[in-house]
Amino acid sequence: MKLSRPISWFLLAFGVWSWVIWVTFVKNLIKDGSGLAFDDGHPTAYFWVHLLLAVVSFVLGTVIGAIGLRGLRALRRTS
Repeated sequence: MKLSRPISWFLLAFGVWSWVIWVTFVKNLIKDGSGLAFDDGHPTAYFWVHLLLAVVSFVLGTVIGAIGLRGLRALRRTS
């Protein structure tokens, strides 16, 4: 299967976007001052659920971005 140039760029951009958004979210989650993420210094269920969401998003963003990068490299070799 061959990906088009716009689709490859979109997938790569999605992967980068996912990392930027979720890294920012995890930083904010760790610095949480509202009491949702930590209760007396101990992580809450809210923290663990959102950390799991972030890790899954990191993995998916990496895989999707890698697919886009491979698509761009394949287009460069054939042109």
